[in-house]
Amino acid sequence: MSKGGFMKDALILFAITLVAGACLGGVYGATEAPIAAANLAAKEAAYRTVLPEAASFDGAGMEEALAAGNAEVSGLGYGNVTVDEAVTATDASGAQVGYVVTSTSKDGYGGAITVSVGILADGTVNGIEFLTIGETAGLGMNATKPEWKAQYAGKNVDAFVVTKSGASADNEIDAIGGATITSNAVTGAVNAAVYFVKNCLAQ
Repeated sequence: MSKGGFMKDALILFAITLVAGACLGGVYGATEAPIAAANLAAKEAAYRTVLPEAASFDGAGMEEALAAGNAEVSGLGYGNVTVDEAVTATDASGAQVGYVVTSTSKDGYGGAITVSVGILADGTVNGIEFLTIGETAGLGMNATKPEWKAQYAGKNVDAFVVTKSGASADNEIDAIGGATITSNAVTGAVNAAVYFVKNCLAQ
C-alpha cells in the first residue's frame, strides 16, 4: 500500500471514530437525565415502602455522620458494607417519623446488594426494600420475597444474626435455603443501617 493510500485509510478510520464517539456522547447525554430520574423515583418508592407514614424525606446535614458511621461500621464484623445515604423522615405535620438509611453489602453472591432500611425514631426496623440485588434466581433472589423481608420488620435490636436452625428470637433471621451468603450479606447491610441510626445520629 502506498503512503498516500495509508494516510487516506487512516483519515477515514479517524473520521468514523470521531462520528461514532459523537453519536455515543449524544446518546449518553440524551439518556443521562431519564436514567437519573428513574433512579430517583425508585429510591423514593423504596423510602415510601419502608416508611409509609412519612410525607417527606430530607438528607441535609448527614455528611459528617455518614463519614463517622462508615469509619465505625467497617470494624463491626458486618462484612464489606457501607452506609451510603441517610434521610430524616417526617409526617405531614412535620413531626419526625424516623429515618431511612441506604446501605450496601459487597458480599452478595451475585455482587453488591443495596438496601433501604426504614427505622422508626425509637430504633425499631419498620421494613427493608432492595435498590440493587442480582442474586441467583430461585435461591438468593428469594430475599426479595415479602415474607423473607418481613423478618426484620417490627424488631428493635442492636444487630441481627442469620440462623439455619429456625429463628426463635427477635434478632434471628432465617437463612434462605441454599443462599446463606445472600442472607448474611443482606443482614450485614441492615445491621449497618441499624447501627448508624442508633449510634451515629442524635436521638
